Amino acid sequence: MAQYAGARPLILITSDDGIHSPGLRAAVRSALDLGDVLVSAPGEQQTSAGRSQPSSFDGAIHEVEYAVDGRQVPAYAMYGSPAQAVLYALIEIVPRQPTLCISGINFGENVGSGITVSGTVGAALEAADLGVPSLAVSLETDKAYHYTYSAEVDFSGAAYFARLFAERMLARRMPPEVDLLKVDVPSDATPGTPWRMTRVSRQRYYQALPSNRRSLAEKNRLDYDIVFDRATLEPDSDIYALQIDRVVSVSPISLDMTSRVALEQVGLLLR
Repeated sequence: MAQYAGARPLILITSDDGIHSPGLRAAVRSALDLGDVLVSAPGEQQTSAGRSQPSSFDGAIHEVEYAVDGRQVPAYAMYGSPAQAVLYALIEIVPRQPTLCISGINFGENVGSGITVSGTVGAALEAADLGVPSLAVSLETDKAYHYTYSAEVDFSGAAYFARLFAERMLARRMPPEVDLLKVDVPSDATPGTPWRMTRVSRQRYYQALPSNRRSLAEKNRLDYDIVFDRATLEPDSDIYALQIDRVVSVSPISLDMTSRVALEQVGLLLR
């Protein structure tokens, strides 16, 4: 998979919402003229799959007819996780090393301390771990749309920022510690909406709710809602940018999840 000098950029695009997601199609459309686009995504909805590699995946790769604005795009579906769709694409499908991976555009924002649950972020992490600079793009949507392919959701604002940051990442090399950019776009964003560099909030954003089951054996999944404490919310965080200031949040993410502390100090505490 050597990167050939002079070759057009190869852009791998995926989505944890699945191969038929309108958000994925919006991401593909935004990148069509930036290079050669290849799509690899789960065959069905895989929201909240994180970076999982479930053993239930049978490894089959299905070629899919995929056209955007009259242009045929090579596309593949797998009945596994978003990370598996990326992994198998990079190992067995791509003709050369991609210059960029775009994960999204996701139905629903991915902010706060729970982002490792996100299949959107998980797929981008998988690509980054295999040496591909990555962009995870999510659009704030009402909870009712998180598991749907609703045509009521307008992806035009998010698509503008997907393209903007894809262009920047294709043109400029990020610092070594920046393995991916996590971009979260307000639901009412337009091309004129400002964007801001942010940190991932230490607050949890999606809070689990009791299922109100009558017995432990009852099949009843936990619900969730958006809950955060504005009084203690960090002003430089992704949640604050999205929910309070209504600007686009751009968070640089590193694969190195080591705590930013003096290792010797922690070592002394443990001895």
